[in-house]
Amino acid sequence: MSARLTASLRAWIHKRVHHHTAHLKPATRALMWAVGAGLLFNVLNALMRVLAQDINPLQAQFLRYACGFVVLVPVLLRNGMAAYQPRHIGGQFTRGALHSVGLFFWFAALPKIPLADMTAIGFTTPLFIMLGAYLFLREPMRWERWVATVLGFAGVMIVVGPQFSVGGGSGWYHLLMLASAPLFAASFLVTKALTRYETTGTILVWQAITVSLFSLPMALLNWSELSAWQWAGFLLSGALGSGGHYCLTQSLQKADISATQSVRFLELVWSALMGWLLFSDVPTLNAIMGGLLISAATIWVARRESR
Repeated sequence: MSARLTASLRAWIHKRVHHHTAHLKPATRALMWAVGAGLLFNVLNALMRVLAQDINPLQAQFLRYACGFVVLVPVLLRNGMAAYQPRHIGGQFTRGALHSVGLFFWFAALPKIPLADMTAIGFTTPLFIMLGAYLFLREPMRWERWVATVLGFAGVMIVVGPQFSVGGGSGWYHLLMLASAPLFAASFLVTKALTRYETTGTILVWQAITVSLFSLPMALLNWSELSAWQWAGFLLSGALGSGGHYCLTQSLQKADISATQSVRFLELVWSALMGWLLFSDVPTLNAIMGGLLISAATIWVARRESR
C-alpha cells in the first residue's frame, strides 16, 4: 500500500508539474519544484506534530524513518541492494548518528511549540552550516557570512526570547528546537563530504537505515500500541518525505540552490496557516518578524555567494 502510494504521489507530482511548466524557463521550473518541496515538507511537519502528540518522541522518530525505508523497498528490490552499497560505511553511520540526535531534540520540541516558530528556527540551519564549514572545513568566512550570521541569530532572539517571559516553560522547548539546527547542519556537512564518492540514492537509503537503527533501542523502551490511523499516518509521512525529496532534487537539478532560496518565505506562511487551521496556533508578531529576518539574512548571503 505504502509503495503504491509513494509511486502514485511521485508520478502525479511529476505529471502535473511537467504539464504546467513545460513552456517555462529552467529557473522558473526550479522555483516551482522548490515551492512543491516546501509545501510537502510543511504538510509532513504538521502530520508529524499530530502523530507526536500521543506517543513518545523516540517512537515517533523511529517510525518516521522506518516507514521512510519501507517506501524505498520497491526501488531496492528493482535495482538490487548491491546498487546502494556504500563505499564509506563509517561516514554513513556518522551522519546517521548526528541526524538521530538532532531528530531527538526536534521531536521532543515538536508537540510543544507552534509550527511557525519551528519553521523560523529551522531557517538557522544554513547559518550553522556556514559556521561549521568555517570551523571544520576551513572554508573562508567572508564579511557577508558574518553579517548574515549576526542577523540570523538576532532573528532567533526575536522568536525565542519572549517565550521565557510568558511562563509555561515553552522557551526551553524553543531552545531544544534550536539545538537541533547545528546537529542537522553537521549532518549536512557530512553529507556534502559523502557526495564525493556516494550516490544520492545510497545516501538516502542509508539515512533511513542508520536513523532507524539508532532510534530503535530507545523506541522499544518507550513503545506504545498504535491505532490503525496512526500506522496509516506514519506510512503517509514516508510518502510525503519521498515526494518532498523528489521535488527538492528536481529543483536542484534545474537551478543553483541560491536561485531557489527566495521561496523559503512561503514556508513561514504555510506553517503559520497550518498551525492556525490544525492546532489553533496564532502566530505571534515576534515569530513572523524573527522568521522573516532569519530568512532574509539567509537569502541575502546566498545571493552574494552566487555572484
